Amino acid sequence: MESMIHYRIHVTGKVQGVGFRWNAAREAWTRGITGYVKNMPDGSVFIEAEGTREQLDGFAAWCRSGPGRGFVDYAEVSEGPTAGYSDFTIRH
Repeated sequence: MESMIHYRIHVTGKVQGVGFRWNAAREAWTRGITGYVKNMPDGSVFIEAEGTREQLDGFAAWCRSGPGRGFVDYAEVSEGPTAGYSDFTIRH
């Protein structure tokens, strides 16, 4: 079984008010990824995601393009220690 890893993804651009969080959650649910997504005060979106490297690499690629209505300028991805999330949620 492939080991679980943790990605922190910071997405900048026009990513608030365009359904980015909901679409990111749907994408994570489809891929079997756990963690959360939330809007940041500076207009960016922050995601913590856990899954296999294959799952997370595909999710990170999606984050770089967004749901189509948003305009992603940049998605910075870094690895961190796993937190053991049981599902993927939208935080407010």
